[in-house]
Amino acid sequence: MVGMNDGGGGGVRVPGLADEMNPTGPGGGAVEVDHVRCFHLHEPKENQCSSVVFKHIKAPVHLVWSLVRRFDQPQKYKPFVSRCIVQGGVGVGSLREVNIKSGLPATTSFERLEHLDDKEHILGIKIVGGDHRLKNYSSIVTAHPETIDGRPRTLVIESFVVDVPDGNTKDETCYFVEALIKCNLKSLADISERLAVQDYNESIRH
Repeated sequence: MVGMNDGGGGGVRVPGLADEMNPTGPGGGAVEVDHVRCFHLHEPKENQCSSVVFKHIKAPVHLVWSLVRRFDQPQKYKPFVSRCIVQGGVGVGSLREVNIKSGLPATTSFERLEHLDDKEHILGIKIVGGDHRLKNYSSIVTAHPETIDGRPRTLVIESFVVDVPDGNTKDETCYFVEALIKCNLKSLADISERLAVQDYNESIRH
């Protein structure tokens, strides 16, 4: 079980990403922390950092998960991905080559699907190569159904562990990765919420 702290020894920081559906302070609420303890079990080493980012999305979990689970098409919601190639079918152990858009200090990332659970809505990925500084990077994304104001919503949690590059601190590394994840989750929310509105309007017309 990972620690919920900011200290040394590879502790995990839970920044508690605040947005329109999540006005919590640092550390998030009890529900978020419970989900982290259940599903986001990283064991960072001394030279690694780890963190967790939350996002509440105004869309039902099945819709959000339909985007997250697409190991073969991360560009569906990740704005920094230009192309993805998967050799063969998609399943645990599958490898993908991800091409990164210009503007980031990388062009290609090679990634392996570590875990895919459509029932519990869990996706685990490990980076195994590429021209970037995210060495030994592993991430877990989970999607959790919730109801707010009587409407189906989704809590998405993404956690990671990664080596701290030479010349960088744990905080600097965490802030960089967190910024990328926050951009991805904001895009995921925008697309999911737009699709949810379309589904709602379709149901009214029919």
